[in-house]
Amino acid sequence: MPTPRRYAGAMDTPKPASALLRWRFLALLYDLFPVIGLWFLVGLLAVVVHGGAPIRSDTPAGWLELIALWAVTGAYAIASWRGGGQTLGMRPWRLHVTAADGGRASVAALLRRYVIGTLSLLFAGAGFWWALFDRDRLTFHDRASNTRLMRLVKKPTA
Repeated sequence: MPTPRRYAGAMDTPKPASALLRWRFLALLYDLFPVIGLWFLVGLLAVVVHGGAPIRSDTPAGWLELIALWAVTGAYAIASWRGGGQTLGMRPWRLHVTAADGGRASVAALLRRYVIGTLSLLFAGAGFWWALFDRDRLTFHDRASNTRLMRLVKKPTA
């Protein structure tokens, strides 16, 4: 029988919200690397479909490419969160996405988390800064999606 995961999450540690925000932003920064690789693939596919011609951002093809980039980024995040609770950027800092009850989050909740998190970033990270004032140190997309970002307890070394 597998052992349950132990969390040092938002609700059970005395650390300030700014410390949790730091981990979140570091994970986002680290996740840029695999996402940029995915963006290159989408860009290559877009250029091939467009007959090798450059795609201007002010055209319908440019908007479709932007939507495809956003969608592939979301697919990466949601598949990672659903599969193991972590993206590649979350692993070094032992961050883990769960449902509010500690179980596995649903695809619908993770999609809501991604959409609201994207909007939050577009508005200067307002939904992230929300955690500085939230009584449980949750971001707006944590609350809205009924998910939580927890920090796994470090395994003791033998």
